[in-house]
Amino acid sequence: MRDQQPHRLTAIRYTPEMAGVWDRLVDESRNGTFLHKRGYMDYHADRFTDHSLIICRDGEPIALLPAHIKDEDFCSHNGLTYGGLLLPDSVTAEEVLGIFSAIKEYIRSNTQATRFIYKPTPHIYHSYPCEEDLYALFRNNATVAERKISSAIPLKAPLPIGGRRKLTDAMKSRLRIVEDGDLNLFWEILQSRLQSKYGVNPVHSINEIELLKSRFPQNIRLFCITGNDGTLLGGTLLFVTDKVVHMQYSATTDEGRRTSALDYLYEHIINDCFADKDYFDFGISVEDGGRYLNNGLIAYKERLGGRAVVYDTYIMDLKQEEE
Repeated sequence: MRDQQPHRLTAIRYTPEMAGVWDRLVDESRNGTFLHKRGYMDYHADRFTDHSLIICRDGEPIALLPAHIKDEDFCSHNGLTYGGLLLPDSVTAEEVLGIFSAIKEYIRSNTQATRFIYKPTPHIYHSYPCEEDLYALFRNNATVAERKISSAIPLKAPLPIGGRRKLTDAMKSRLRIVEDGDLNLFWEILQSRLQSKYGVNPVHSINEIELLKSRFPQNIRLFCITGNDGTLLGGTLLFVTDKVVHMQYSATTDEGRRTSALDYLYEHIINDCFADKDYFDFGISVEDGGRYLNNGLIAYKERLGGRAVVYDTYIMDLKQEEE
């Protein structure tokens, strides 16, 4: 009996006419989310020189790598919270080693990049185990360049919320939780808070968020908390995937902080709103690639029940491999 011939794995550059194939493969992958759909990725095409790759097995598209080029770095993908290879059920660990070889060959043959920067999708976003890429990174002598710590809550069995002033029934009766409140007013509160505390603006502009929310209304959801008179006290903008509810932005007014309005809102979201999801992800609490831990910020998330999930970035030195 003849040994089966190995499949030929090749990497080709994505072009806009491949959008339908791309989005289908995102849906079929074990670790893709709506952030990997072209309708999301392309909103900031003016800021990133897209160089995403489609991986083919014997000429048939099977996997994706959201990517762009910055200077001499081939990155996956600085415009996304997480990226990495998007893999279907059929791809094995051995094939992922071959896929990495195909990607490196593509980079060397078609770009001037000397480093491959890789951001895998954290495991909580996987619909089925999908860490073959981490093994391939090890086999390719990649090193950890950044390790950002996030805080996640398993929604099926959350830890009790503790250590805060308890809201009495009378206090709760003066608060209202509404979905799809005034996005523009929330954005004003968010920008003011970020500027006064950190001297920064939100990553997205209000126009970008409005555009993305119109494209992904089931995935990008705003929950607000108001007084009985309708005065906005605060809110949180959530990115909702099949398994994870990710807190993208949150902010309160001075009055909202005085009344612990955001605690009440999180308690409602965690305990009542998303029983069908697996995790609530508060997002990172670090700066400088993880070298500075914001102790106050992470302590707040831990008090609400969050525990550590890491967002890693790896570097593969392609020039060193050639020597």
